Amino acid sequence: MPRPKDPAVRALLIERAAHMLRTRQPISLRSLVAGTGVSTMAVYTYFGGMDGLWKAMRQEGFTRLAAKLATVEATEDPVRDLTALGAAYLANALDEPDLYRVMFDAGFELEDPQAADDTLYTLVHAIRRAQAAGRFRGDVDPLDLAAQSWAMGHGLVALVATGPLPRAALAHGIPMLTALFVSAGDDPAACRRSVEEGWARL
Repeated sequence: MPRPKDPAVRALLIERAAHMLRTRQPISLRSLVAGTGVSTMAVYTYFGGMDGLWKAMRQEGFTRLAAKLATVEATEDPVRDLTALGAAYLANALDEPDLYRVMFDAGFELEDPQAADDTLYTLVHAIRRAQAAGRFRGDVDPLDLAAQSWAMGHGLVALVATGPLPRAALAHGIPMLTALFVSAGDDPAACRRSVEEGWARL
């Protein structure tokens, strides 16, 4: 009988490949498994080859992001919740810096292309709740606002996780998101309180 696959081996190879990419190490079958205690055949067993490994790496990144976003519980303050989702996004990037870089490399396909859209639509849902609560104007396009807030968070965390800014620079997210959400119709004072509370997840 064939031996059952060990999820720990699959996770090990994904983590190692992501780290090698981030640190600009050349990746081959042999270099990938060197020092891991598994054979090159494991790449075929678990991923069907190197192409399958690249897909699995991106997919794992979005899987972990979705799990992090799912930890944000809905409250009576949808703007706070929207901000908390942004904070969870940044926390995930800081916790998973190797996979984070791979997630947005369009040179690798996703095993499930819907995975990226699903994480974005988590923000869209929160924005629609804010509109229903009268915090955001009804003429605001939820998808556009979600993309703007995602782009803002992505740029900020990229500068902190892999760039020149210190972690303290993450605090810039508070005035940036406040300005964005006020432009969508929220009251400035109420918005600032909601954003500060949601950002506290970091």
